[in-house]
Amino acid sequence: MFYREAGDFKTSYPKDSQTFPIKLDRFGFFAVLFIGFAIIPFVLNDYWVNSVFLPFLIYAIAAIGLNLLVGYCGQVSLGTGGFMAVGAYACYKLMTGLDIWIGGVEYALPPINIVFSVILAGLITAIVGVLFGLPSLRIKGFYLAVATLAAQFFLVWLFNKWSWAYNYSSSGQINAPERSVFGVPVTGSNTEPWAVYLFCLVFLTVLALIARNLTRGSIGRKWMAIRDMDIAAEIIGVDPLKAKLSAFAVSSFFIGIAGALFFSVYLGAVEVGEVFGINKSFLVLFMVIIGGLGSIFGAFAGAAFLVLLPVFLKNTLVGGLGWPTDLAAHLEFMIVGGLIITFLILEPHGLAQLWRIIKEKLRLWPFPH
Repeated sequence: MFYREAGDFKTSYPKDSQTFPIKLDRFGFFAVLFIGFAIIPFVLNDYWVNSVFLPFLIYAIAAIGLNLLVGYCGQVSLGTGGFMAVGAYACYKLMTGLDIWIGGVEYALPPINIVFSVILAGLITAIVGVLFGLPSLRIKGFYLAVATLAAQFFLVWLFNKWSWAYNYSSSGQINAPERSVFGVPVTGSNTEPWAVYLFCLVFLTVLALIARNLTRGSIGRKWMAIRDMDIAAEIIGVDPLKAKLSAFAVSSFFIGIAGALFFSVYLGAVEVGEVFGINKSFLVLFMVIIGGLGSIFGAFAGAAFLVLLPVFLKNTLVGGLGWPTDLAAHLEFMIVGGLIITFLILEPHGLAQLWRIIKEKLRLWPFPH
């Protein structure tokens, strides 16, 4: 009886086109924000932050970025791990100071604030994403997937071999120095759980709102037109060049920020082959598939599911039943694989579509139709 549009009158165009047209949805959205910003930071500990919340927040950003490209624009990408590596290494160089050469003269730029380092890392990743998105103008489908897969392997190889990227470290590993926001450390070894949680939550909230408004505007409609039928979209005036490259740019921007946060805030130290390998690309893609293609909520749902599933299996099977750790890990792969096949066959739109169906039933209840 509470989930109804009846009586919720719209008296202006902005109210008619708002993101959450039903009053209960708006209350739920603000309630989630209140809990996330005002309650959770006060009850956190290191275990919950490192095992659940930080991975969820960062992977949600990456999943939203990939969903904009794959779900909304229909451009298949298997290079997510490589683009996250670009964001991580760009953030590292900006945090530690950047040496550039102009006209044969070397200039040493000072370290940049962590907030601007993360944002600039996303912009640098967007430029790289556009470069690797150029083949999408001539190829699509399986061939585009292979092209982005090549980008994945090339970027990992580049950061392994390009010693300037890791400041000529003998180990080839990059380590995040301690950086603060308003005097509170958010990177390094002296961080507080609530500080790193809020730092990532702010980025996720802002980026999710940006993504939501992009998909509801003219840019999102152009992406969806390209996704549904690119030839017809071009006939009605959509420029495929601008639409596809803008999708690659925005998607790579989100993924680059996720990579920067994954390195600087979550892990603190990174070796590109181990952290940003092909497994990372498939993991984020699985989040999008299970959560639901073409849905911002689906990115949240897929990220939450694939972050919580290993924690649940480890605590239940290993901690509770005493199973070997490797057996629980193999069972996780089997469950994820089975779910992907199930969703692709029975519900291609994933968990987001199940949530839509539940909401439609609630709007009609107690009537069946």
